[in-house]
Formats: sequence, C-alpha cells, structure tokens
Amino acid sequence: MISFNKYYNKFNILSTILIVISLVLLIFKGLNFGIDFKGGTLIELRSNDTKINVSSLRDNLSQLNLGDISVKKFGNDTDFLIKFENNDNKNVIEEIKINLEKSFGNNFSFRRVENVGPKVSSELLKSGIIAISVALVLMLIYIWIRFEWQFSLGAILALFHDVIVTLGLFSLLGLEINLSIIAAVLTIVGYSMNDTVVIFDRVRENLRKYSDIKIYELTNISINETLSRTLITSITTLLALLSIFFFGGEILKGFSLAMIFGVIFGTYSSIYIANTILVRLKVSQKTVLRDDDKN
Repeated sequence: MISFNKYYNKFNILSTILIVISLVLLIFKGLNFGIDFKGGTLIELRSNDTKINVSSLRDNLSQLNLGDISVKKFGNDTDFLIKFENNDNKNVIEEIKINLEKSFGNNFSFRRVENVGPKVSSELLKSGIIAISVALVLMLIYIWIRFEWQFSLGAILALFHDVIVTLGLFSLLGLEINLSIIAAVLTIVGYSMNDTVVIFDRVRENLRKYSDIKIYELTNISINETLSRTLITSITTLLALLSIFFFGGEILKGFSLAMIFGVIFGTYSSIYIANTILVRLKVSQKTVLRDDDKN
C-alpha cells in the first residue's frame, strides 16, 4: 500500500505556492487572449516557395501598418498563420495580397481568412467566463447534494486548484487563450470532478465500514483501493491527448496541451487537495451517519 497520507502537508504547501504564483501571473502578466477574445483578423497562407520564411513575411507585412502582428509557421514549413489587430481598412486583405505579390510573386494561396469584431470578441470572453463559473457552481451543488458539505468543499477547492494552475501555466508560457481552451477548461472541470467523486464514494463507503479507523488513514486506504482505476483512466486519456498534441496539427495543440495539464492536475488534486480537506475538517463516521439520518 502506498502511503499517500505521509505527503499531505508537503503537497498542500506546494499547491498553495502554485496557486499564489498562478494568481500573481494572472493579475500582473495576464493571459494571451487570441482573436476570439480581443478581436482582429486571422489569415492562413500557403506558399509555393520553400525559401519564404517567417521573418521575411513579417518584414513585408510590417510595411502596411497593421498594428500588433503575429506571424508563425502553421503545420508544414510552407504554411503560415498571420494574426493582427482590428483594422479600420475594409480593403486590408486585398492590400496584403497586392503587397505579397509585389515582394514574392504569385506564390501564396489564402486558405482561410477570419474576422472578429471587438463587440463579438468581448461577448465571447464574457460568455466564456460565465460558462466556467456556472460549471463550478453546478458542480458545487451536485457534490453538496450527493455528499456532506465537507466533501463539496474539498471537491470545489480541487477544481479551483486545477483551473487556476492550468491558466497560470498558460500565462507563464504565453500560450494563446481561445474558444478551444475554454472548452478544454470545462472538460478539465468534469474530468477532475469525476476522479474526485470516485474516491469520495470509496471514502464514504469505508467510513460506514470501519468505525475504528481515523480519517487520516481511511483516506489513504480509499485512494489505494481506487488507484488502479485512477491510473488506467488517466494514462489512457493522456495517451490519446499526447497523440492529438503531436499529430493533430497546430489548431489542436493548445486544446490538447490544456487537457494534458488538466488531467495531470486533476489526478493530483483528487488525491492531495480534495482528500486533505476531509482530513483537516476531521470527517468521521458520525458525519456520514448524521447525514444518512437526515435523508
């Protein structure tokens, strides 16, 4: 049997440090919002000339006063993704085409052009925040009904930990936040909650079964009893996500990376956040039996 409970205090300190660092990063550095949330234009180009590189393309586009512009390779060496801020010029795409033809000849094909206005982007950001907040509140209500309040507090703190640390990592690495990342965060919430509920079910079952075992040891027993299920679920999910990350193309990299972070943090928090709350609140057999009597 693995003694997870020996490391409760150490990992609680580690989690506190990670949350504080993440909050500092989110407050002072912020997130790198994509076009979905701050508005702008996205262009996907494919070049017929392998000699054209990112720097030459950026130098060419900088002549057009497009504002903050981002140029990077997108999948293959001949594919480029261009992003720039909102531009009042309605003919900006035509001007870009003319400018590229003058400098590089007729070597580019425009595979995709997307425009997002400031009003739409602000509404999307607001909707994303509301979606995450509603998901957390509904999870809290579900756990509160399903278990005792101590369990719901542990589950919500675990979810808070997973979301904040994942966003903190995105802020630290400067990774783009778009609609797919919001979808990933919502999926992380569901995954983490599912993992936590499985362990909580076993903890409550063992509380009824072993009246002479303290919660400190009982949580350790419960984690070990569900460990094989946790590892199988986490590893198989990670294998699928790693495949998407390496072979799914540039569009899915952010989503798969957020999910990879989320699965790792979700597995960790269900053991070292949710369960340690039960230990610190000294949940006992009386707590469970009292709740059973009410029902």
